[in-house]
Amino acid sequence: MPEGHSVHRIARQFGHNFVGHRVSASSPQGRFAEGATVLDGREMLGAVAVGKQMFLEFDGGVFLRVHLGLYGAWDFAGRIDTDPTIMSAGGRMGQTNQRGTVRLDTVADGAFEDSVSSIGAPRRARVRMSEQTSALPGVEAESFPPPPVGAVRLRLLTEESLADLRGPTACELLDASGVQAVIERLGPDPLVDEIDVGERRFVERAGKRGTAIGLLLMDQSVVSGIGNVYRAELLFRERVNPHTTGKRVPTDTLRELWRDWVQLLRIGVETGQMMTIDGLEGEAYDQAMASRADRHWVYKREGLPCRVCGTSIVLEEMGARKLYWCPVCQA
Repeated sequence: MPEGHSVHRIARQFGHNFVGHRVSASSPQGRFAEGATVLDGREMLGAVAVGKQMFLEFDGGVFLRVHLGLYGAWDFAGRIDTDPTIMSAGGRMGQTNQRGTVRLDTVADGAFEDSVSSIGAPRRARVRMSEQTSALPGVEAESFPPPPVGAVRLRLLTEESLADLRGPTACELLDASGVQAVIERLGPDPLVDEIDVGERRFVERAGKRGTAIGLLLMDQSVVSGIGNVYRAELLFRERVNPHTTGKRVPTDTLRELWRDWVQLLRIGVETGQMMTIDGLEGEAYDQAMASRADRHWVYKREGLPCRVCGTSIVLEEMGARKLYWCPVCQA
């Protein structure tokens, strides 16, 4: 499931390539045909992410709410200019002014997030042709727009840019009051709420609960955007036992969890990667950006020695999701 940094990157990509343009909307799959008819021909006015929710605003007071969930993804094609406020992995600016599509025969392993082509559940995705890829042997450019591939719930199309939505948990039209009602149910998001206000809200909500902090961090009504990866890494970084109830976690520690989330979310948005190990430089940093196995403290490291104490990392189930933690460092 995409975590908060990915959804913010998607929203910024929409803001950079679709906002200010009239959009043709369709539902090739047919499951969102009525909604697509409402959106068709409207100008996109804004794109905002709050946690794992994204809201696209169209003229006439119409909003599209999308939650990708476990299986959803946005695939992009056509001319996609990378938002200059977002850097691709490795600190380099992403490709710009790309047009056309090619097919790839490989599927990304999920270790590298390419927000230019696709964000969400791993799938065979179109990528943009650039000067470097146009000469690939045996690959021919498709006409634009390319035909839908698979079960596309919603297609948004401008003169030059295309976004296909597949498999979302939520895809619905709302008015402004409906959007506000959804946002009010969500916990604070460091990129939406004022940092101090968000910290107070998080500490108040988490600090009163008799629920394990490992569950509270995944509760989107307590704090927005944290998923399985960030949960495990935040708890390790603050040396918090995931089974400790919220009301037993010291207030100062809750504050530090929030402040760490502020930092990690910003890094995720800037780099496109959930980089949770600090202080990496040079070759070590490049390796971590290229391989998930080298950028996390505990996530996906079950049975391997803790990077700090050498104890085997534990894997268990909490809240129907996999939890990774060190029983010594987080005792």
